[in-house]
Amino acid sequence: MARILLVEDDLNLGQILKESLDTEFETTLCRDGRAGLKAFNEDTYDLCVLDVMLPIMDGFKVAEEIRRKDKLLPIIFLTAKAMREDTIKGFKIGADDYMTKPFSMEELRLRIHAVLRRTAGQEKTEEISVFTLGHFTFQYDVQKLTRHDTEETQKLTSKETELLRMLCLHKNRTMERSKALKAIWHDDNYFNSRSMDVYITKLRKYLKSDPNLQILNVHGTGFKLVETSHNK
Repeated sequence: MARILLVEDDLNLGQILKESLDTEFETTLCRDGRAGLKAFNEDTYDLCVLDVMLPIMDGFKVAEEIRRKDKLLPIIFLTAKAMREDTIKGFKIGADDYMTKPFSMEELRLRIHAVLRRTAGQEKTEEISVFTLGHFTFQYDVQKLTRHDTEETQKLTSKETELLRMLCLHKNRTMERSKALKAIWHDDNYFNSRSMDVYITKLRKYLKSDPNLQILNVHGTGFKLVETSHNK
C-alpha cells in the first residue's frame, strides 16, 4: 500500500480527503506546512499531496524543502487559484501534477495512481551521479568519495557505492533495511543483512572526518544519513 503525505489546512476538506484516500492508501494528514515538513523528515512516503495556501509555511516552500532532500518524491499540488503563474511556479519547483479546487475525490485518486505509475520503475536516479555531502563529493559513476579541502580520494567497492547512493537519495530520512537489501543484494536474508552492516561500518569510517555527517541506526527499520549544518 502506497504511503501518502497529505498537507491540507481546511479541517473539513482535509478529513474528507484523508478518508477517501485511506480506502486505497496509507495516508498521513498534516494541517500546516511546518507539520507537513516535519512528517516528511521523520518518515518515508511514496507521494505528497500539498495544498498551496497553508499556514506557517506555504505549499511551495514545503515542496522546495522536500526537493532539497529528495529530487524524486512525487508531489501533487492542490490550489483554489487557477492562476497560470502559480501553475508554472509549481512545476518549476518540481511538481508532478496540479489540481484546482473543487475536484472530485475519484479524480484525485486516479491522478495519484497515474503519477505513481509514471514514476514507478523510472530510472530518474540515473540522472543524479554526483552528490555533495558536507566536506565530501561522492561521484557515483566513478565510485569515488573525495574530501574537498584535502582532495583525499577513497575508491569505493560496488556495494559501497550502491549503498552510499541509496543513503544519499534518502538523506535526512530513513532508508529501510529491507528495501536496500532487495535493491542491492536482491535478497533480504540474514547473511546479506550482516554483510550490509559491515559495509555501513566502512562508510562510517570513510565519513568520520566530517563530524556533521552521521549514518544513524533507526531501530527495527534501517539507517539514516544525517547531515547537519557546518558552522564556520
